[in-house]
Amino acid sequence: MTPLGERLAREIAATGPIPVARYMADCLAQYYGSRDPLGRGGDFVTAPEVSQVFGELIGLWCADLWLRAGSPAKLRLVELGPGRGTLMADLWRAVARVPGFHAATSVHFVETSPTLRRAQAAQVPQAVWHDRIDDIPDDAPLLLVANEFFDALPIRQFVRTEAGWRERMVAFGDGRFFAAAGPVPVDALMPPSLIAAPPGTVVELAPAAGAVAAEIGARLAAQGGAALIVDYGYAGPATGDTLQAVRAHGFADPFADPGEADLTAHVDFTALRVAARPATAFGPVTQAALLAMLGIEARTAALAARATPDQAALLRAGTARLVGGDAMGSLFKALALTGGDWPQPAGFA
Repeated sequence: MTPLGERLAREIAATGPIPVARYMADCLAQYYGSRDPLGRGGDFVTAPEVSQVFGELIGLWCADLWLRAGSPAKLRLVELGPGRGTLMADLWRAVARVPGFHAATSVHFVETSPTLRRAQAAQVPQAVWHDRIDDIPDDAPLLLVANEFFDALPIRQFVRTEAGWRERMVAFGDGRFFAAAGPVPVDALMPPSLIAAPPGTVVELAPAAGAVAAEIGARLAAQGGAALIVDYGYAGPATGDTLQAVRAHGFADPFADPGEADLTAHVDFTALRVAARPATAFGPVTQAALLAMLGIEARTAALAARATPDQAALLRAGTARLVGGDAMGSLFKALALTGGDWPQPAGFA
């Protein structure tokens, strides 16, 4: 058993099962604080690692908005959970020819992992790091990007039992962790339409994600700017257990080896829209639709025309993965937020 697993097992033995949200938070803190999980040698690959085109198009999305907003003389460009810094490095390169953008912009990363901060510094040495969004100066408009950030925030789960709704907890017995219904009735937390749902029905709430979305919405309303959120998920409300673990590029048991796998849950984009008020929301649209509107096919073709045959094949394969209906194209969604008098973002017609 992992050291984190041993600690959690002792705690559960002493005080009883812990909420799924607590288990998820502890596992993620251990996981991201101890490694670089990205790439072939890690556990998973994100869109910026699939193809440089992804970050380049996001960069042009940002530059287009900045230009149509009147080219503010000062801009805070923010990324939440920037991984290795690949997206921002590609974005920054793509906007280099936009007159005035680099001069107006300071780059800010919200990242707590020392390991990932070191990787990000190698890619984007001019970045400024913060532990929280509210540490970012509030003296200029924001352009904020969050790619595969919200899925890794802890969720609460609730399950309908024969005796009513209960919060889902993590228990320990016979040498393993497992999910179990808690003892306290929580029917008051459920919408009326779900009170009589069939036993076994699972509902997920994401208070941590809602708090971050509310902070983004408030900052945009006060400072102006825009945000782009890209993640896998759905337009809720919906039911179902989406908690999953990824390890060595495959799915794993989320209750095995605590702290050694990436734990995620699907994002409820409707809940994010509501939480982000008073910001104006656009979408969600599928990742495929957004990238198509931003010109992914034309950009891929232009790069492939100047590449070696092997490089061109990799570029085309990356684009196919980003937009394919059987890959990332439909599962991943994009939501845009704007504040102040900033215009409607490209890709959300």
